[in-house]
Amino acid sequence: MPDRSFLTWPFFEDRHRDHAGRLEDWCVRNLPVDHHDVDAACRDLVQSLGRDGWLMPTAIDPAAPDALDVRTLCLTRETLARHDGLADFAFAMQGLGTGAISLFGSPEQLQWLDKTRRGEAISAFALSEPRSGSDVANMDMTATKDGSDYVLSGEKTWISNGGIADLYTVFARTGEAPGARGISCFLVPADTPGLTVAERLEVAAPHPLARLAFDGVRMPASAMIGRPGEGFRIAMSVLDVFRSTVGAAALGFARRALDESLSRSGGRELFGKPLYDLQMVQGHLADMALDVDAAALLVYRAAWTKDSGAARVTREAAMAKLYATDRAQAVIDAAVQLHGGDGVRKGHIVESLYREIRALRIYEGASDVQKVVIARQTLSEFSTATRGEGLRNG
Repeated sequence: MPDRSFLTWPFFEDRHRDHAGRLEDWCVRNLPVDHHDVDAACRDLVQSLGRDGWLMPTAIDPAAPDALDVRTLCLTRETLARHDGLADFAFAMQGLGTGAISLFGSPEQLQWLDKTRRGEAISAFALSEPRSGSDVANMDMTATKDGSDYVLSGEKTWISNGGIADLYTVFARTGEAPGARGISCFLVPADTPGLTVAERLEVAAPHPLARLAFDGVRMPASAMIGRPGEGFRIAMSVLDVFRSTVGAAALGFARRALDESLSRSGGRELFGKPLYDLQMVQGHLADMALDVDAAALLVYRAAWTKDSGAARVTREAAMAKLYATDRAQAVIDAAVQLHGGDGVRKGHIVESLYREIRALRIYEGASDVQKVVIARQTLSEFSTATRGEGLRNG
């Protein structure tokens, strides 16, 4: 039985606790799903999650726009990840893929959200390129103005839901200024002429991923999300909201690994005693429990701070994502060790967790990049405080 005591923390309201309880019941009845055909499984998961109302938090309601509830997003990802990594993936991409529309979309663009929230359309976030992953400002893809249209040319890669998505949020260089200030954001339906799946990408934990080619993709100016040159700001704003949810997914994986390890250590004997009687095993379990609780505190602090009205939570979200994903890797590695041979047997839950967690330390900002973000934010706050102190003393 998973630990649910964290739901009593002051980060949450009764509506969050109710949501988590109902989703837990749904997961027990519906997850995990068969992963044999990953594309079909993801389509089915989006449809079932949408049909039963669980995709509603992934985007704003066009009829009654309000801020995204990051705590609900995090609770949902944690719960789904604990039951089925592919279910978490299906949910998460609906939010990330439509984040720019929720935050900056025009009334016409917002209509897509009725479909994505019901599971009738699959969304994707197309930011990374072959030469620019962590360094977004270095992207090569262009969107050239041609009359009243824009013509998109270039490639995107490592695109989650690539090949099964119905719409892509695409970032391209429009050239208003050098670097980050010359990037814009576009909503591109998957059936637009010139947009093709150049390559399907296989990874350790199978998910729908692809490299996309844009060969003279012509889009009307109305396809632009926000204003020209705002693409980098839009991308960072979306990641600011959703980055802490990556930490929540890692937290779900770590909780499942801890649960499995507790069951294993209580149900297996070594030298005539339960495994958990060994002090070394107790030490592993203590470290795992500590990492889980510390990660949860950072994740839900970031989510609560954003929901409380903070304009940006760059530092908090980076800390949550970095710590939760890195420590989940350690927790799951310890679970594999405690399971012995079963821990590396294909199809065993801790073996699948081991494959699932690794990517989370890379996408939406690799761990090393998060350290840079945290350091820059910390130095900026120190510099501001130092200048303020100097002015007061002067």
